[in-house]
Amino acid sequence: MKKILITGADSYIGTSFEKWVKKWPEDYSVETVGMVDGTWKEKDFSVYDVVFHVAGIAHVSTDTKMEDLYYKVNRDLTIETAKKAKTEGVKQFIFMSSIIVYGDSSHINHKRVIDKNTVPTPSNFYGNSKLQAEEGIMPLMDDKFNVVVVRPPMIYGKGSKGNYPKLAKMAQKLPLFPDVDNERSMLHIENLCEFIRLVVKNEESGLFFPQNREYVKTAEMVRLVAEAHGKKLKITKVFNPALRVMGNFVGVVNKAFGNLVYEKSMSDYKENYRVGDLRESIMLTEMVTEGSGSNR
Repeated sequence: MKKILITGADSYIGTSFEKWVKKWPEDYSVETVGMVDGTWKEKDFSVYDVVFHVAGIAHVSTDTKMEDLYYKVNRDLTIETAKKAKTEGVKQFIFMSSIIVYGDSSHINHKRVIDKNTVPTPSNFYGNSKLQAEEGIMPLMDDKFNVVVVRPPMIYGKGSKGNYPKLAKMAQKLPLFPDVDNERSMLHIENLCEFIRLVVKNEESGLFFPQNREYVKTAEMVRLVAEAHGKKLKITKVFNPALRVMGNFVGVVNKAFGNLVYEKSMSDYKENYRVGDLRESIMLTEMVTEGSGSNR
């Protein structure tokens, strides 16, 4: 039985993981502690095998007034929590970092492939706060304290925030959608939860880059969302020339149609954590049940 403490009450990833491992009640027990009011500092960590640290500010802000808060929460709180876990005899500390440590330079006209030799170059204080947190906790690792840093790409699933729900709304309203040949690394929440479960089970340490098995083309993802709601969405290349010009000036175009992927072998693992493919994950996210082949 692995006893896991999730630091960060009501977080999307933490809540999803807690629900996921309930399928193995004999193998995992999970508790959650809030990190806002400071009472977590009085909590006894020594009764846990694993601390899964998901507390943090999850989305990019350009408001410079927020900068200090990002470092305080994403960096300082992470390091303080990891040090407490080590001091109190926890065996494994898992930190949710992000692909954003490599910067957000995803462009409609240029494919960007991150491999194991790519040096992180954060382009904002969100990415930099995550990277500095990593740099603060990795030296704590020794033969009695395993540190795991996970740098996922965009995470999506039922109830997720960010770009996915915006695109999903568009899929249900628009009759046409641009057919741009882009590629994105993405990670469905269930694939992430299974990956974390395996990392706990196998008592891992080190740096990991989980992603879906297939890269995602935005137009195909939006088409699948429309299909999940019984709508036919026509995809067309007629807007592509204008979008490629706009990509040099309009950030939202690159957010929707940019190219940013992890080289696929980076994300391989000794056990299969990809419990669903893109189509299955979209149907699940949009709460549409297809067939009975799912193991969920």
